[in-house]
Amino acid sequence: MTGTININLIKEIKLSRLNQIVAVEQGIKSKARDAVTAFYHTAQKVALFSGINRTYTPKDDDGDRLPAESTKVQVTVPQLLKDAETALSRLFDVTATKEYANASATADVVVDGRTIVFDAPVPYLLFLEKQLVDIRTFVSKLPTLDQASEWVYDDNNDVYKTTPVQTVRTKKVPRNWVKAEATDKHPAQVEIFHEDVIVGTWTKVDTSGAIPVTRKNELLERVDTLAQAVKFAREQANEFEVTDETPAADIFHYLFS
Repeated sequence: MTGTININLIKEIKLSRLNQIVAVEQGIKSKARDAVTAFYHTAQKVALFSGINRTYTPKDDDGDRLPAESTKVQVTVPQLLKDAETALSRLFDVTATKEYANASATADVVVDGRTIVFDAPVPYLLFLEKQLVDIRTFVSKLPTLDQASEWVYDDNNDVYKTTPVQTVRTKKVPRNWVKAEATDKHPAQVEIFHEDVIVGTWTKVDTSGAIPVTRKNELLERVDTLAQAVKFAREQANEFEVTDETPAADIFHYLFS
């Protein structure tokens, strides 16, 4: 039947380590899916399951002699079920072997000689890898302090602050300018102008909840270091020697026998 040949070839491969199973799993899934799809379409072609044998006998000895007609059955349900079982069995067994191994294959996540996570199973290590990608994206977006200013940490308010900067506040005050003194014939000529007079001082202190660039870079380095340790642990766990699980035979014996 269509779809069984490649599955059978894969069945000949002996897998002894978890990483070998992971490497071929997608190919086995793909081939099994293609084969089952082909079987599904075959099952709907009723004509393939039908045959006929027809012979003609004349009523009289001198009657016409007509050739027999026959159409062979091209597909039988038992054979289709057997082919489906063949195509799916390797997938069922490989998946079982992988999942049973995943439950047993573990490794420690170690950073600079310090164990961060003990005996982590492969699915959890995969989870950590994905989460650390998201955490790195988050950390990369954290705001940082303006490097053009000098900042000190204010323990009382849990924020950074700049050193005080003072600026003066001025106010325009009207002044009189006597252009010409008064005489017995003319009054004094006076012009009004405004003068900026300092009336106070502003003291400005900028505050920020951001972090220094050096701190952000430190956080990113920690995320990257842990991500590398998790990847190493996963690769180590994937070296786990597996026991070949074969539940497919019992499953399909129950389903199709």
